[in-house]
Amino acid sequence: MEASRKLGKTLASEGIELIYGGAQVGCMGAIADAVIENGGKAIGIIPKKLMRVEIAHGSLTELHIVETMHERKAMMAELADGFIAMPGGSGTLEEWFEVLTWAQIGYHQKPCSLLNVNNYYTPLLSLFDHMIEQGFVREEYRQLILMESDPDKIVQKLQNFKPTYIHNWD
Repeated sequence: MEASRKLGKTLASEGIELIYGGAQVGCMGAIADAVIENGGKAIGIIPKKLMRVEIAHGSLTELHIVETMHERKAMMAELADGFIAMPGGSGTLEEWFEVLTWAQIGYHQKPCSLLNVNNYYTPLLSLFDHMIEQGFVREEYRQLILMESDPDKIVQKLQNFKPTYIHNWD
């Protein structure tokens, strides 16, 4: 939660809007709180079905209520200029892998990053290395993943990101 609050403060101080799932709980809720407390903008996108489960944040700059998870993810991907995954569960990984996959196949050229708090994502990078060794993932795709353990450094990496074209299937 400490890293979440620090990330929110950094986003606000850098004038970066938070685009996220709209909850007031968990790491993302803490980021949104810190963004708002520090004068930044926080935009949430939440499906109707999850408004009670995820407890929709009541103090956001904007809250978009959509019908489905597909709509939520599409709107977040459209509005965001980059992506940071905090430690989380299968939903976090599913959303992050989708935007990484879209980067791999050229649907966008936005940075995809992992905030590796307490080495949470270190095993995932080991899995990527294993997938590369086994021939299922190209080395160039691994280079699309930005990772840091410090919120300030991950924001710097996002700000300095320069997309590179990876020849795929065209």
